[in-house]
Amino acid sequence: MTRASRAGRTGGRFVAAALTTLLLLLPIGASAAADESAKPVVTLSKAEAGKGGEITVKGTGWRPRALLMMLICGEASPATGVAGGTNSCANADGRAVTTDAEGRFSRTLAVAEPPKPCPCVVHVATVQGQQAAVDAEFKVAGHPVAPLPKPAPNAGRLSVVDRTVRLDGSGSLLTWFGAPQARKVVLEFGNTGSAPVVDPVFQVGTSHGVFAPIWEERQWRGTIAPGKRAEVALDVQLPAGAHGDYLVSVKYGPKVMAAQPWGVDRPWGVVLFWLLLGVVVPAALFRIGMAVVDRVRPGALPLRGRSVARHLTVRRDERDAPEESGRRGADGTATTTATTVLPWFTPDTNPGLPAPTHAQVSAPKPHDHTNPPTSRGNS
Repeated sequence: MTRASRAGRTGGRFVAAALTTLLLLLPIGASAAADESAKPVVTLSKAEAGKGGEITVKGTGWRPRALLMMLICGEASPATGVAGGTNSCANADGRAVTTDAEGRFSRTLAVAEPPKPCPCVVHVATVQGQQAAVDAEFKVAGHPVAPLPKPAPNAGRLSVVDRTVRLDGSGSLLTWFGAPQARKVVLEFGNTGSAPVVDPVFQVGTSHGVFAPIWEERQWRGTIAPGKRAEVALDVQLPAGAHGDYLVSVKYGPKVMAAQPWGVDRPWGVVLFWLLLGVVVPAALFRIGMAVVDRVRPGALPLRGRSVARHLTVRRDERDAPEESGRRGADGTATTTATTVLPWFTPDTNPGLPAPTHAQVSAPKPHDHTNPPTSRGNS
């Protein structure tokens, strides 16, 4: 294969790869353009009109078959939105409109003076479903104009998006012995206002039984933009040794946003400790008292250890010592024989004595001259 053919084949592969990449990127660009066109847009037939006049409001890129509300609001701009919410709008002169299958609408709107000074806008927002809002700049002829107020740090309005509240965390070995229980109460908030909420301060309260909750401030670090939502986790802690049924409440401003029950187990380690203490301490006091008595009692031998064993051995030897009985032998001498009489043997069948021989049985007794036998004949 020549060098020219190799170069041609390499160039063809490069062109094919470039075309493939271009074809892959075309859907991405088309989808991006579709996303841009899908954003809600509002246009006005007039940029300025006086009270009593009419303007035509048109919109594209909205959700199909969506219900919208159109209002003229003061103290607002497309960049900052309506600072005072619907309280800055001419609500009585508002109009409702429904988009078509392609997300478009067109509706006339009567010009009215809002309760707040201009700059003014035509505020168009969804009523149901996914939230979307667009502000178109508009000037009400003859209406007072004033500078926009500086937004407060927490000018937005927070509301609970999901009523499901959970307590994250668990106890430990220390809490089993009465250490304070600690958890994180987690719930999801959404900003329904037109200004971002920066580092909001909440109040977390815990109540037990019929008692009122004890509130503590908890600051959440973060920013919730208008129309956005965020998961907020706040610390909550009970006093040491707490047990039973508690209620954890979260309050933002004057309103209680959510509440969650919390069942806390009894610290059984403390109960076990007191039981052991009630057994060990009396036993230790008893041993100390017996030791003091043994040392203080005069003339008493300490009855412990080897002394006890020795004392019992001596008493047993004295009790088991055989009894000595005296007898006279054939020659008249006295002999001493140790006899052990058991209660279940008679003296004649005592296994402890040697059996008598035949000679001893048949031998006559010696005649005693000092005590002659007496005849019991007829006198």
